[in-house]
Amino acid sequence: MNFGQALEALNEGKCVARRKWWGTFLFLVAGSNFIVNREPLLSIMGEGAQVTYRPHIDMKDAQGKIVPWLASQTDILAEDWEIVEPAMGGLRHVQGPLQYAP
Repeated sequence: MNFGQALEALNEGKCVARRKWWGTFLFLVAGSNFIVNREPLLSIMGEGAQVTYRPHIDMKDAQGKIVPWLASQTDILAEDWEIVEPAMGGLRHVQGPLQYAP
């Protein structure tokens, strides 16, 4: 599927990945609020300040770490996006060619 279809899937709460991303996937994070109580925001905003995060896309990488994600031009123009589901040890195929199955 194309990037537009991948964005639609993200907005429906699904996880997506490019075919070549072994063990890596994207998910949509809804906006949220929290009260500052630790660094690094403690020294920037002060204890008790309310922080609002806007909705954004995060990536879970192959090492299991979460990082904010920004699309490259290659990602935007790609036609190899797939819907995947996180599973223990990897990803489970949902739509499109099989991505990764340990």
